[in-house]
Amino acid sequence: MNVSDIKKITCYGAGVIGGGFAAYFALKGLPVNVFVRSEASAERAKKSIKTPIDSYVKYGITDDGQKLWDLINITTDPEEALSGVYFIQENGAESYEAKHEMLAIMDKYAPAEAIIASSSSGLSVTKIAEGSAHPERVIVAHPFNPAYLIPLVEICKGEKTSQEVLDVAVEFYKKYDKEPIVLQKEKLGFVANRLAHALWREEIALVCEGVVTMEECDKAIYYGPGLRWGIMGPAMGYELGGGDLGLKGCAIKFGAMTEGVFADISDMKKVPEQWPDLSGEQIVPLMEHMPDFVGHTKPEIASFRDYMLVEMLKMHQKL
Repeated sequence: MNVSDIKKITCYGAGVIGGGFAAYFALKGLPVNVFVRSEASAERAKKSIKTPIDSYVKYGITDDGQKLWDLINITTDPEEALSGVYFIQENGAESYEAKHEMLAIMDKYAPAEAIIASSSSGLSVTKIAEGSAHPERVIVAHPFNPAYLIPLVEICKGEKTSQEVLDVAVEFYKKYDKEPIVLQKEKLGFVANRLAHALWREEIALVCEGVVTMEECDKAIYYGPGLRWGIMGPAMGYELGGGDLGLKGCAIKFGAMTEGVFADISDMKKVPEQWPDLSGEQIVPLMEHMPDFVGHTKPEIASFRDYMLVEMLKMHQKL
């Protein structure tokens, strides 16, 4: 199968991720079936899709939201959703049982050649595919929120996934301006989540130890290295900051300091018992103290996030 054979896709499930994907691919001009299990789910799907479409209109990415809606077909009929569709973006619950139930439906109604791309954020693709009659066509394609803006898609194949399926999936996402990376082997949490969790673990540790508040720790990121990370990754950042010797120079000049931090950095294996209550308490002042131009409610802050992402993606020539 070739990418040119993919004339339409199906989003199986339309929560935050599925709704974002549906809106995104419609924005790129691709017809999208959205399969949900009930009429109540269909109503929730409309809301999940409306949020990104409204954001596209608000920030000038499209001037015609209805044009996107015209490309989206929400249905509770699996035959209508899956027949003749050669790429399925699965966005279901994070459990093997749920994935296997969905695979059984996809095996029944979708063409045998159809690629099934799971949005799973941490499950083994090999174990997901155990529930499929065609494990060779199952991959994980993990996006990041908001999926309707952030380009990254982490692609991982299982033990039985064919190389052809992997290659076509990579080409498909690139065709529609996503930025796929391919894992050479399965790893819990994939790549970006592992990196994000390493940073998140240290923030939890610093806050729980009383070193800093959550508000100050967040500021340390978005007014510090987070600004660089929106431009380039840590490796290139250290290359530019290492003088004439670049990354090698950083290793020479800052090696002792790095080793000291490595020795002291958190290695906790469990979330501290006090963290749920402490985080709930500390997020309140964090939101209250956000600048007025950002906002103080979750909808306001999410809108500002989208605005900033749009501007950055324009500079990256992704929009």
